Amino acid sequence: MCHSTDSRPPAPPIKGRAAAQEPLKLTAADGNTFLAYRAEPAVPNGRGVVILPDVRGLHPFYRELAVRFAEAGFRAVAIDYFGRTAGTDDRGDDFDYMPHVSQLTADQVRTDVGEAVTDLAKTGPVFTVGFCLGGAHSWRLAAEGNGLAGGIGFYGALRAVGDPPPVPGAPLLLLRAGADTASTPEQFAAYTAALDRAGTEHETHIYEGAPHSFFDRSFSEWAAACEDAWRRIMSFTERHSSS
Repeated sequence: MCHSTDSRPPAPPIKGRAAAQEPLKLTAADGNTFLAYRAEPAVPNGRGVVILPDVRGLHPFYRELAVRFAEAGFRAVAIDYFGRTAGTDDRGDDFDYMPHVSQLTADQVRTDVGEAVTDLAKTGPVFTVGFCLGGAHSWRLAAEGNGLAGGIGFYGALRAVGDPPPVPGAPLLLLRAGADTASTPEQFAAYTAALDRAGTEHETHIYEGAPHSFFDRSFSEWAAACEDAWRRIMSFTERHSSS
């Protein structure tokens, strides 16, 4: 799961369109306090996004990605998963995240994301965008509803979540890596079949030959795929922002 080390941002930022950015600590409904990073747009597009990182938690890549979303007009919050077990101190690249991943539950992710969604929803529709572990949780949360307008996930690790609920949820965008090793084509086939049975709208795009983590760790080798994925995110969120 997520082995390469390239953490460069997915594309050069659009200068001058992020009004503000800041680290912060949020407190969820169950009392958990956790790290987050907020970026506000200078020119809002009326949409919000909660970024769900990979297993590293609030890595610098996801702070940079929050800024990129703000530059595109989104109110953006990237969250950390590990407030309950690792506290709220900032962490370096040597952070040993796997012991904390093993203690993370779906209910905890839902509760923490809910805190970010509550604030963003005051000004417009909110989407989740996740990667690996976060990609699967992004799909799960949107399929459940949770006040979301849609859920976007890159190469979600489906083993981290169960089957989607048997009732319609918010629309999903599945951005898959053709050479993914975190989830198999058979697992995706079973997952999308369950979405079909539930009546949850979903669309899939597969980047043939791309490895797991191509967007968040291998941008330099997969720039064209990353740029296409960004365009698909912009289109998906625009189409599903109408009330």
